[in-house]
Amino acid sequence: MALLAWQNPQWRKSALVATVASMLMLCAAPAAATTIEKSRQLIIWLSDQAIDVLRDPDATLEKREGTFHDLLRDGFGLDYIGQFVLGRSWRKASKAQRADFLALFDAFVIKTYARRLGEYSGETFVVKGARTVGKKGDVVVQTQINRPEKPALAVDWRVRDIKGEHKIIDVVVEGISMAITQRQDFAAVTRKSGVDGLIKVLRTRVENGEP
Repeated sequence: MALLAWQNPQWRKSALVATVASMLMLCAAPAAATTIEKSRQLIIWLSDQAIDVLRDPDATLEKREGTFHDLLRDGFGLDYIGQFVLGRSWRKASKAQRADFLALFDAFVIKTYARRLGEYSGETFVVKGARTVGKKGDVVVQTQINRPEKPALAVDWRVRDIKGEHKIIDVVVEGISMAITQRQDFAAVTRKSGVDGLIKVLRTRVENGEP
């Protein structure tokens, strides 16, 4: 019976497709597991580094900001995030505008988050889980930040493999995406003043140390 079935061209084709699909699934499973683990390790490493400086009684605000500056550069895909938050205006922007915007956005994000994180004290960080999402195989690492005398924060970190390196491309705090929020804020400026207007606003904020 099995031999007769195999002699049927349609059955052979179906069997071949099923076999190939099974092989692909077997190959994909370890790859997905590796991606999830690398993403988890990235977030754990960042949190460990951050907590170390937060717990250092001798660390000044300037020292904290300097540490977070380096962590954000290493852990975040700032160029990707910059293109995303600029939205449709990215396609319309000239090369010079893109270069100016990315340089200022880089400085703006690092200064903003370094200052905010540098003000924290006594927090603990727990990784709750991780899962793959989306067509590009991103990983969302779910964490909880416990704060003294304040409600705990649920923070999800979206990690993507960018040219062989795992980078954070979004942070979702209590269901609010930082990347989407920033994109909406920037869109409001570009609608009114264009890309040059946004660049001017960012330059002013960076120079004045404004979040």
